[in-house]
Amino acid sequence: MATGFIWHETYMWHQSGAYFGIPSSESPIQPSAHPEDPETKRRFKNLLDVSGLSEALTMIPARPTTEETLGRFHTPQHIKMVKAVSESGGGNVGKRFPTNIGPHGYEIALLAAGGVIAAVDAVLDGDIQNAYALVRPPGHHALADEAMGFCIFANAALAGMHALEARGLDRIAFVDWDVHHGNGTESAFWHDPRALTISIHQDNCFPLESGAVGDIGAGDGEGYNINIPLPPGSGRGAYEAAFERVVCPALRTFKPQLIFVPSGFDAGGQDPLGRMMANSELYRRLTGMLMDVAADCCDGRIVMSHEGGYSIYSVPYFGLAVMEQLSGIRTLVQDPYLPPMERQGYHGLQVHQDAVIKSVEPLAMRCT
Repeated sequence: MATGFIWHETYMWHQSGAYFGIPSSESPIQPSAHPEDPETKRRFKNLLDVSGLSEALTMIPARPTTEETLGRFHTPQHIKMVKAVSESGGGNVGKRFPTNIGPHGYEIALLAAGGVIAAVDAVLDGDIQNAYALVRPPGHHALADEAMGFCIFANAALAGMHALEARGLDRIAFVDWDVHHGNGTESAFWHDPRALTISIHQDNCFPLESGAVGDIGAGDGEGYNINIPLPPGSGRGAYEAAFERVVCPALRTFKPQLIFVPSGFDAGGQDPLGRMMANSELYRRLTGMLMDVAADCCDGRIVMSHEGGYSIYSVPYFGLAVMEQLSGIRTLVQDPYLPPMERQGYHGLQVHQDAVIKSVEPLAMRCT
């Protein structure tokens, strides 16, 4: 079975804003460039091309989603506001956190959400076994009525709802490994027992006071939301332990028919917006672990949707490692950043990291 890939040049035309951080009018120093620019995503795609892997992938055409599909999660007011700002030439569409779009930003955001939905359809139709949607803008922070954290619409959550409502699935699961808490996806399925939502993230990084172990869903959805807030500095040992002791057991207990991975690469050791120690081999290993579970639970069906990751140096190699693992094809490209990253200390599971994982382990068995 083939691996699908979703890409569209228009994704690179999304304008996230010229500056990042403190507004220039209030800052005593020159504002920095915005980290959510096209560069990391384009370099990811370019490395796939140069390595020759792109030729072995099944390219899935991106298509825009509809306002009706957006309405499965987002409020009419949010959709209308994003569209209006886009038509007026662009600007901030966030409430609490500045989140910008440019001209035609609404159409690009529709194409991003639609790209992940196209991946779902291709996997469920049997055209491919798994897929990676390299979309932009990202989506896992977007709430029903609020853009935030560079996210406009909830790409992965909307694709999940499409799988449930339009494609007739009964159980889906999300494993969000972005360094920041997947609060938007969590909120979309907070009361829904048909979706198991798992977020493994840096504790209290973004959004603040979000993603605690005790946040497990509510109503019929109680017990179907799992947060693994790892301490800053977590690397190979912590992530592998969390997958072995929480993520994979929870998936096997729940038995989803399709696994989604909101795939942010900002847990990498060189990322400016996170303080974790992941490297390309760790991402390869975690992908393999999910593929093993998917082979047992859902005929290998996995859809990954791109989220964060802001190091122009390492993100392309993280992405290549994931795509090699998904496709089963190893290229001749070697990650030049891997040796020094692996030589850094404290990659093994630390006592304080183990304590967090132990506190979450009981939740894995509740997802029946």
